[in-house]
Amino acid sequence: MSRPLSHFFAYVSRLRWIKRWGLMRNAIEENVATHSWEVATLAHALAIIRNRHFGGKVNVDRIAAAALYHDATEVITGDMPTPVKYHSTVMREAFGDIEHKAEAELLALLPEDLRDEFAPYIRESRWTAEEQELIKAADRLSALLKCEAEMQAGNKEFEPAAGHILKKLEEDALPEVMYFLEVFAPGYQQPLDNLLGQG
Repeated sequence: MSRPLSHFFAYVSRLRWIKRWGLMRNAIEENVATHSWEVATLAHALAIIRNRHFGGKVNVDRIAAAALYHDATEVITGDMPTPVKYHSTVMREAFGDIEHKAEAELLALLPEDLRDEFAPYIRESRWTAEEQELIKAADRLSALLKCEAEMQAGNKEFEPAAGHILKKLEEDALPEVMYFLEVFAPGYQQPLDNLLGQG
């Protein structure tokens, strides 16, 4: 007996065609798939740092997997720029409803016997408060690194966004984020030869 076809992964793979930062002039193009990978690696790192240095007991593998799917619904909704998404309570609530419906649509693409296994990663409402906190922090950290890369490329368009994002990270003051900013972030500003120890 043959199994029914599922288009879930073929559909999700199209995140690579969805561009981010649509309202901004970009020197360096970024798509949702690339961003999702970066957020997953950052969230994984933040979880490890929390566990190792700040008394956490986070499931680092679950955080990484959830972060990989954190923007999966954008294959349906597209990337909504932050100033639009958070323009008002009405906009945020409306977009939140759209995201919940998109989560359900994505899960419906999976074979029925796999949906319960994927739901804790696709549905943000199934994340713990700690998972939400670390994935959101990783998402902001990714945005800050993007802004800094744009500024390093001479694009001043991203200066205000960088200031706002850094201020928010500093206000939240998560110790693992501060650790990352101190230990890892400076390397992002270095040329390749310096990263390889040849500079």
